[in-house]
Amino acid sequence: MHDYYNKEYYDQTFFDAIWDELREQNIVRESLEDLRNKDVFKISPYKELSAEQMDLKHHIIDYCKRHIDDDKHSIFFIEGDAGTGKSVVLSSTFNTIQDLSQDKGSKLYGAENYLLVNHQEMLKTYKEISETLPNLKKKNFMKPTSFINRKTSSEKAVADIVFVDEAHLLLSKKDSYNNFNQDNHLEEIIKQSKITIVVYDRKQVLKFKSYWDDNLIGHVKRGIHSEVLMLTNQFRIRAEEEILNWMDAFTNKKVLPLPKSVTNARKDSFELEIFSDAGEMYKKIQQKNKKYGLSRLVSTFDYLHKKDRKDYFIEEPNFKLPWNRTHYKKTWAEVEETINEVGSIYTIQGFDLNYVGVILGPSVSYNFEKDELEIITANYKDSEAFKARDDIPANQAEEVKTQIILNSINVLMKRGIHGLYIYATDPKLRQKLDSLSD
Repeated sequence: MHDYYNKEYYDQTFFDAIWDELREQNIVRESLEDLRNKDVFKISPYKELSAEQMDLKHHIIDYCKRHIDDDKHSIFFIEGDAGTGKSVVLSSTFNTIQDLSQDKGSKLYGAENYLLVNHQEMLKTYKEISETLPNLKKKNFMKPTSFINRKTSSEKAVADIVFVDEAHLLLSKKDSYNNFNQDNHLEEIIKQSKITIVVYDRKQVLKFKSYWDDNLIGHVKRGIHSEVLMLTNQFRIRAEEEILNWMDAFTNKKVLPLPKSVTNARKDSFELEIFSDAGEMYKKIQQKNKKYGLSRLVSTFDYLHKKDRKDYFIEEPNFKLPWNRTHYKKTWAEVEETINEVGSIYTIQGFDLNYVGVILGPSVSYNFEKDELEIITANYKDSEAFKARDDIPANQAEEVKTQIILNSINVLMKRGIHGLYIYATDPKLRQKLDSLSD
């Protein structure tokens, strides 16, 4: 039930007491804090939805029932900024759709449905969730390329309903290296499904080969039924609106004065702190991790990294840690030893942290004459991000590169639920950020 009498008491006080008693009797093992830090909890189908999210869920289910027997394809877009709960809605809705596919009284009975995500870490989490719920099977969770290749090589009918999480990671061009030989992921997914439910945030596009502009989206939607709904309320970041506005301005190149809610912070306030020493920021993250768990360092992709399973490091005065290790079977942030590492956008996109320390590398500088961030794309070390494509003219390429780096900063800065710490390696940007505390 979404709401009930005296909910806050039962939710936050009474239930905690019950859980403590269950632990004393060895009926359950883990603390509520440990459970709430798990990724499977954060996108669990049983996680409570807000009124806005619940309305969206019902709208999607109704949309599927209305269009399941249509002769043409249908697509439903869910848009929203990082932290608005898009994946939670998708997980909850997909679980309900799977339940309805087993209900003989439902219009969706017998439907063949899938949830796709082009993100290995997220795929691990979805498959882990499927192990505990009766109508979720691992085979229903796939990467887009695997789904497309399996469907196109089979004579079986198209799928009924296909959910796509993190659609900003879909390929929008051919990628033979990853066995994708068509024009773009989304177009092929639509061809292989009656109804496609898509979660999308254009501010999280991180590569040329995943770049979508309005023309490309318009081309994909042409001739099919489509709807778009927005999620607007921020659920991840427990911060005042002026702090959220500060982050948004930063990813639009503007460094504003620190919000008053930061300089006059209460004990339980969201922490936004600038560091001039990376080692000191690391110590603060270690302290938060020891007290609350799930606190990590991350960085822009400005440092050398190769897929050879060797260690690569970020080095700053008073600081040296390995970065972007990707060989773990569990999701990166849930591995205890990653407190002694630095993650990248690819280890953390789509996941929550309690506190995040962001290292802004050499691609992020400051132009004092223009009074704005200066993005130095030549310093960005993600070799996959800027691979050329014919449909992006040379005179637009630099602008798109800049936006991709700003998008990566947006992803990193919006990981922390309770706090964001920032260290800049570039001297000009560090000078500008240090001046905010004067």
